[in-house]
Amino acid sequence: MSLSGDVCVVTGACGFLGEHLVRLLLEEEKLAEIRLLDKNIRSELIQDLKDKQSETQVSVFEGDIRDVDLLKRACRGASLIFHTASLIDVLGKVEYSDLYGVNVKGTQMLLQTCIQESVSSFIYTSSIEVAGPNPRGDPIVNGNEQTPYSACLKFPYSRTKKEAEELCLRSQGEVLRDGGRLATCALRPMYIFGAGCRFTLGHMRNGIQNGDVLLRASPREALVNPVYVGNVALAHLQAARALRDPQRRATVGGNMYYVADDTPPVSYSDFNHAVLAPLGFGIQEKPSMPFPVLYFLCFLMEMLQVLLRPFLRFAPPLNRQLLTMLSTSFSFSYQRAKRDLGYTPRYSWEEARKTTTDWLAIMLAKERAQKKTK
Repeated sequence: MSLSGDVCVVTGACGFLGEHLVRLLLEEEKLAEIRLLDKNIRSELIQDLKDKQSETQVSVFEGDIRDVDLLKRACRGASLIFHTASLIDVLGKVEYSDLYGVNVKGTQMLLQTCIQESVSSFIYTSSIEVAGPNPRGDPIVNGNEQTPYSACLKFPYSRTKKEAEELCLRSQGEVLRDGGRLATCALRPMYIFGAGCRFTLGHMRNGIQNGDVLLRASPREALVNPVYVGNVALAHLQAARALRDPQRRATVGGNMYYVADDTPPVSYSDFNHAVLAPLGFGIQEKPSMPFPVLYFLCFLMEMLQVLLRPFLRFAPPLNRQLLTMLSTSFSFSYQRAKRDLGYTPRYSWEEARKTTTDWLAIMLAKERAQKKTK
């Protein structure tokens, strides 16, 4: 069902996923208005969006997700929220109070504002990391929403995303000020890649420093299924259409969906090599140290982090939970999203890889140029 005539809010609109989602909405829907809510609005992006759209009004709401007045202004008169904004931190660089404040408290405040302003649909961008892997590194291969799994989340980021997801799903059916009911759903994408992914860019930079050889952080057998950002944006649009449809609203509302595509299962390290190999990058054959040794070193660095915390903010480059995630097979199916949301990946692995590599080629040329000027 079309979203024609709707007013929607996209939080984190200038982020990696948020920007792709906004562009997709402008291309495929005749919305009355898209409201871009972000702490850091890029003026060049806003101008580009306004130049390319014709019928849809693009409005900017710049500020913190924890600003109640900002949320009220952004949500007033809207019918749909895409909540993609969050703080991402897997190394302990961000204070827990900030992670909790943005990821949990910000989500809670946004949900409360939806009820007060009678916004009828709410789609939350969760994360595969709320599922695990657990500290034992128990694998899941091609799992689904009903796959049993004992997950004890260690990352503060993972815990805050899990709590925010639960807040979203518990809000299903809440009575709105105008007497209607709020419908919510959560999407759990796999590791998202594509043009603009800062993590892939970071791996490329590390490879440059290592003589154009990528560091291997994960063994070949630790298979995961990354998902292309364009397909994740499409899943969000399909979820919004499903919540707009009276016949599917009751089925989708209150549920969580994994979002994947047809990217071949591969380890995180081998994925990085797949998109960077055409640019001349090699990769280490195996991790520099055996897993038990790395695990022990991570433990020592974490202890050092605790000891230094009163005096110095120190974030080790690797910790035990991140190492476990990189070393664990953890993949999921998108079949439930296909059944309930009508989601089918639009971009093939070949298209997604080429687009990502083309973007990395541009970034590589910039890196080389900057290096020559120094």
